[in-house]
Amino acid sequence: MIISEIKPDNSPVTFIIKDFPDGIISLGIIITFLVSLIAVFVFRKFLDRKSVGSLGLRLPPYPYDPATGFFLGPFLLGIGATILYLNHNLEWIDFSIDSRELVFSLGLMLIVAIGEELVFRGYLLNNLMESLNKYIALVISAAVFALVHGTNPDITDLATLNLFLGGCLLGINYIYTRNLWFAILFHFTWNFFQGPVYGFKVSGLHLPGILQQELHGNPIFTGGAFGFEGSVVATVLCCSCLFLLFLAYEKKYTTITT
Repeated sequence: MIISEIKPDNSPVTFIIKDFPDGIISLGIIITFLVSLIAVFVFRKFLDRKSVGSLGLRLPPYPYDPATGFFLGPFLLGIGATILYLNHNLEWIDFSIDSRELVFSLGLMLIVAIGEELVFRGYLLNNLMESLNKYIALVISAAVFALVHGTNPDITDLATLNLFLGGCLLGINYIYTRNLWFAILFHFTWNFFQGPVYGFKVSGLHLPGILQQELHGNPIFTGGAFGFEGSVVATVLCCSCLFLLFLAYEKKYTTITT
């Protein structure tokens, strides 16, 4: 349906660059995704001499973990948006749905989630765990994840801290299961609901949202130009969720293995 709406003089690449907000950045994301796939495949097959499936792409042995990741994104963002709304820091002023932009945003957020999780959790964290304590490996991979995002538009010190916490949150399931589906689905729904649904910027990147918003008050509390990930509300939510997941996984997987 989407392809049929694109006229001959309005190719998908033209749509990305000219019509889609931050089109050059979006095109860069797509190119980065393709390069990441190739790089991970080559390094895993020919340097590590292991299968790509060993990165954590096989069906998970515990099916509730991917479902937890899928619903965790909108759940946390819903709490955060509600806090900002009730405190009069967030106002939704309009809403609109453009099917082409929404489908493109959904696809863009999906490839971001798959590409970044393959690189940072599937490859980097996986390899670090071969020689390091799993918690140390998690911290290092999360730090690299935050540093790589250091050139994103309007990034702040608080946003960098939250990206580090986000990297830990995305990796907490992986260090117990070595399976990527929790992280991929959590990453995807977090980005998709943050930008295309609630109207926040996603790590500084503007995406057309169903809800159009205005932020009021201190950027430290609202996230400002970087988006919700730059807010102290996100800091508290990430820390709380990380602690609860740590307790749950320590109990769950210790019980399974003993």
